[in-house]
Amino acid sequence: MLLREVENNPNPGGGFGKLVEMARRSGGAEGSPIWHLFAYKPEWTVHLERFTHEVMRGASPLSPGWRELIAAFTSKLNQCPF
Repeated sequence: MLLREVENNPNPGGGFGKLVEMARRSGGAEGSPIWHLFAYKPEWTVHLERFTHEVMRGASPLSPGWRELIAAFTSKLNQCPF
């Protein structure tokens, strides 16, 4: 992540803060970089979290699996880990 202050936040908050802490405690990977952003200022990102959830899981002619596949494929084309 390019924002070290966000990634190294000693007190991540909200539900994503819990994910970051669990990942740190497990000794494994730090988890998804977006978790750090959502945990840095949860009150700033709650609307983005809701929007993303609705896009990926809300009513749609495409199943959530197809939407995940499209997102993963797009990330691959952009050379961005998904």
